[in-house]
Amino acid sequence: MPATAQKSALQSAPQQTIKILYAESGQPTLSAQAGEIAKAGHQVATALNRQGVQEALRREAFDLVILGATLSKDDRHHLPYMVKKAHALTKVLVMHAGTHHHDVDAAVDSTLSMPRILEKIAALV
Repeated sequence: MPATAQKSALQSAPQQTIKILYAESGQPTLSAQAGEIAKAGHQVATALNRQGVQEALRREAFDLVILGATLSKDDRHHLPYMVKKAHALTKVLVMHAGTHHHDVDAAVDSTLSMPRILEKIAALV
């Protein structure tokens, strides 16, 4: 299938709406990435840093928590455990290749294009 036909097929295919918490440590990256995910039809809440994630998890449950590449290594290591402790069924996606953590459901290289990241999200949930 040609790339343009494949792209329009992906855009027109009905998708499940996923309730996502997206976290980064920088507001510009957070806004840009969350906006792209929302354009795909998902419900996206945002959180800055570890404290923002913790506050969001106290307020509500999510289908998926995405820990962005600008979070510190320490946050990307500790937050998956905190997510699973707060809501055991919530999936955790870390945007950092090579992440190996028993509470992480998937990791994706943050340099991938947004359509590839969206495919990973769809496959995960």
